[in-house]
Amino acid sequence: MYRRLFTSLLAVLTCGILALPSITQAQDKKSDPTGTWTWSRPGRDGGPARVSTLKLKTEGDKLTGSLTAPGFQGGAPQTIAIENGKVKGDEISFAVTREINGNKRTSKYSGKLSGDAIKGKMEFERNGETQSMVWKAKRGTEKAADEKK
Repeated sequence: MYRRLFTSLLAVLTCGILALPSITQAQDKKSDPTGTWTWSRPGRDGGPARVSTLKLKTEGDKLTGSLTAPGFQGGAPQTIAIENGKVKGDEISFAVTREINGNKRTSKYSGKLSGDAIKGKMEFERNGETQSMVWKAKRGTEKAADEKK
């Protein structure tokens, strides 16, 4: 009787161990930031919302892509390649460097992926001080992002 119980228990454990890679792969797909993401923030002095579009692609734990954001002082939107992009589980991080009037300004983004949403923090320096703001992006299609503009 104990032998049959032990054999059954061993079979259940073996099946569980064999199923782990499938579970891990399913979780990895849920945490895949690949796609097009959009978010907006209110315009200055009641002006129109400023919409940003982020296109991401993963290659292992490396994150590549570009950010299209409104230009400064009402200028045309700029598309900038992201730098130092990383993915670790459901956490992402990257930086974007813009040139404004001959000066380079780097903004560092970090966020946590949850399904079709990313919530995180953007840090940047202004007047010698590090400042931050919250950003929340939603995954969509490129067509949907274009329709919001």
